[in-house]
Amino acid sequence: MKNVVTIGGGNGTAITVNALKKFISQINLSVVVGMSDSGGSSGRLRKEFGVLPPGDIMRAVLSLSPYDYLLLKKIFYKNRFNNLEKLEGHNLGNLFLTLTSQYGDFMSALRAFEQSVESMAHVYPNTLEINNLVAELENGDIIFGENEIDEPNYDRDLKIKKVWSEKENSKESPEIYVETKQALEKADYIFLGPGDLYTSIIATTLPKGFKETIEKSKAKIIYIFGNIRHLDGETGPKTFSEAVLALESYLGRKIDLVIYDNHKLNQDEKKKYKIRGWELVPCDKENLLDNEIWEVDFEKAGGGLAPDKLVEPFGKIMGLK
Repeated sequence: MKNVVTIGGGNGTAITVNALKKFISQINLSVVVGMSDSGGSSGRLRKEFGVLPPGDIMRAVLSLSPYDYLLLKKIFYKNRFNNLEKLEGHNLGNLFLTLTSQYGDFMSALRAFEQSVESMAHVYPNTLEINNLVAELENGDIIFGENEIDEPNYDRDLKIKKVWSEKENSKESPEIYVETKQALEKADYIFLGPGDLYTSIIATTLPKGFKETIEKSKAKIIYIFGNIRHLDGETGPKTFSEAVLALESYLGRKIDLVIYDNHKLNQDEKKKYKIRGWELVPCDKENLLDNEIWEVDFEKAGGGLAPDKLVEPFGKIMGLK
């Protein structure tokens, strides 16, 4: 059995996992999710109860269920409570993980949630320590908190220079969760993304010991790069090569294979992209001579990324059918 690990945030991880599920009888799958979310329902629960943000890891668990992901996502994530005072804006999944963690610990709550949706593999937090993401912009300004980086109010012409965990150089520096470290050490394949480069993927790799574990790993590293840039999102790289090189600097080693979404937009799709505030990222692969690059059309009808279109390339990578 191949040992496979995915790394990322909530939405991107769900795409990769839904593709990898096709091989679930042939692989040992471990899903690693970042825990620095500071916005929305997760941010409020984190602040009020002192718990790890549940939203991203909850969506990862839903993607591992044998039941319909979109239906589960609607029930546990998208449906928000209204006119219910303190419950306003929260969802069932976040409240389940938060409240059950009050009766034990976060990992017990997570495993209980996995059992409730009959998850086919385990999800692991990158760390069990509450942490905040910090970014430095190219002009030297410091931005504090994942939500402030992901939905910036600063000058959008200012690119992110680097990111780190708030307590990175202190005695309270967040450390990689032990079972996450063990999964990475055993991995034959590590899939990164898709998703926002800094706030989803790189943020997950920041706990102490994560980079060192990746550096020592003999696993093949695959980066799934959706070619969409959110114009109102994080101010990260504007080209394909910049994103790959930035990610490698945090991993401490080369990415073995990059899968790039090479879908060409028709006129109707261009209009939809403009309405949604999306922009295509140029594929300047000539600047990545040391990386193997596969150009694959894994665009979903109407916009976004389609897990079913990643099944074939994933199978080819792992030598599975």
